[in-house]
Amino acid sequence: MAFVVVLHRKPMLLAHFARILRHHGGVSDNVTNLISAPATAQVDEDDLIVNMRGVSVVRDGRAILAPMDWQVELDERWVIVGPNGAGKTTLMRLASAQMFPTTGTVKLVGEQVGKVDLRELRTAIGMSSSALAQRVPGEEKVADIVISAGYDVLGRWREAYDELDYDRAIEILESIGAYHLAEQTWSTLSEGERKRVLIARALMNDPELLLLDEPGAGLDLGGREDLVALLSELAADADSPAIVMITHHVEEIPPGFTHALLLDEGEVVAQGILEDVMTSENLTRTFHQPIEVKYEQGRWFARRSRQRRGSHRFREDR
Repeated sequence: MAFVVVLHRKPMLLAHFARILRHHGGVSDNVTNLISAPATAQVDEDDLIVNMRGVSVVRDGRAILAPMDWQVELDERWVIVGPNGAGKTTLMRLASAQMFPTTGTVKLVGEQVGKVDLRELRTAIGMSSSALAQRVPGEEKVADIVISAGYDVLGRWREAYDELDYDRAIEILESIGAYHLAEQTWSTLSEGERKRVLIARALMNDPELLLLDEPGAGLDLGGREDLVALLSELAADADSPAIVMITHHVEEIPPGFTHALLLDEGEVVAQGILEDVMTSENLTRTFHQPIEVKYEQGRWFARRSRQRRGSHRFREDR
């Protein structure tokens, strides 16, 4: 009975609990009804992994992000889509506690940015990005790249790592199909292998939030499909953290992702359940071209409609 009371106070865990029960042999009608009962209850804000309210970012009098609200729950997997200059990178920097908003409040894993030690807060957030990849020394061994995440540094210097840290790094590399890379150096890796290593590094601290900034950038078709398969496995794992991924291409959305946010010129075009957001109408508004979206066998595809011509307006990333 005490177990049920705890869950009732944390409704966002109910769906997660239900999936675990079903995975291990099914759920009785009584348990299903119990789990479903508080579906309309308000989520405790302390249970939100990302909680942004009235957040905006203004630079030199220009709104990089217009005032917006955005919440991410524990078991949600979000994709952020938008053209160059939409504000995606700025939003990711807010979500990784790398910058402060001009207005509004940002709470990450229950802590308000600006009222907590940011270095401590960042240990609960795993991050993979091209900017991070460019900072990795070419001679660095893969195992050390992963392990050093636990020490909030990039690469090994004079640190003496615990054997438990090494075992943890090897375990993560093995879980994402990169065990064989452990003793290789960064400069010898393919682009696809580097993406896997950075994801392993992001998972080293067992984060509550995993942020992936364009993980498919620079990959060929085979590498992209391998990455999509890996992220789909992570999305389906009940023990995985909340996931937020930035992409320009709907074809990179892995099966198992649950929510989407569309951005254009710093404003939210749409956000919510993936199937409700990822529509031809919404993507046409986002990219200023007539876009046709299709969903087939768990994957999303988009192309420009032949009905009329459109022009893409280039803008620098923010």
